[in-house]
Amino acid sequence: MAQGKRISADIDGGALQAIRHMGAEAKLARTRAGEGQSAAAARLGVHVQTIARIESGEPGVAIGHVLGMLALYGIATKLQLADGEQPAS
Repeated sequence: MAQGKRISADIDGGALQAIRHMGAEAKLARTRAGEGQSAAAARLGVHVQTIARIESGEPGVAIGHVLGMLALYGIATKLQLADGEQPAS
């Protein structure tokens, strides 16, 4: 089973890599903006530990927090299904 808080199902390696990549991109965007983790936490309305968990690529962080942090720093996301189909609107 993947390590992380509140994970109840196995997560495959590709998904874990994507989570780690999102975390790394969030950290890079935050540091490029000249903000510390505490400033990001205040802006997002979460504890500073949540920011650290996002940036470390922990799979147990709420998806809303991850996407919220990416949005704070101008990182757009797009859902892509594994089979190549477009998600339902």
